[in-house]
Amino acid sequence: MKVINLGESNSALNSFVAQMRDRKIQKNSLLFRTNLHRTGEIFAYEISKTLSYVPSDVQTPLGTAHMQLSDDKIVVATILRAGLPLHDGILSFFDGAENAFLAAKRIYDENDKFLVNTEYCTTPRLEGKVLILADTMMATGSSFVMAYERLVAEGGKPAKTHLVCPISCVEAVEHLKKTMPRSVTLWTAAIDEELTGRAYVIPGLGDAGDLAYGAKL
Repeated sequence: MKVINLGESNSALNSFVAQMRDRKIQKNSLLFRTNLHRTGEIFAYEISKTLSYVPSDVQTPLGTAHMQLSDDKIVVATILRAGLPLHDGILSFFDGAENAFLAAKRIYDENDKFLVNTEYCTTPRLEGKVLILADTMMATGSSFVMAYERLVAEGGKPAKTHLVCPISCVEAVEHLKKTMPRSVTLWTAAIDEELTGRAYVIPGLGDAGDLAYGAKL
């Protein structure tokens, strides 16, 4: 699996991630969602550089423009609910992309160990297509592995997969490297070093779903 950390290069992306992390600024739910959306747009633009392109002629009012346009079939997928603004940002760059959605949650046992359970999944066929699977933050990597395996089981294996995760953790990245196929690329904006006993990322940013949409019961 290939790992691309866009945060290693200075750009506006770092400002968006900094605002999402800032505990004072992130109280503004609208701005938090907006920053996730803008982050998704940046990742989408970078991913677009890796797609397949073919010569295409575009008729203008005055003549013909010879251009290179992508002919890849794209499916944008996300893990509910925190990934929705990120998903929307990615989708805004890919006209005509199909969509997939999964719901997942942690189930803890008496020893504070957890499994990730998928309660809902909807996807189009994935064979021969480019899958972009997005989630806001990655602690252990279990949710991404689970989501990818569930999507493949229901939709078939895509030709190429891009995992988009603005904030990752070292442990999760190493887990994905050992688990995911070579056809998978992880795109992130930060790789944090520390993981707590309950698998919370430090410094992280908190509960992205609550910050985007309000606290849950």
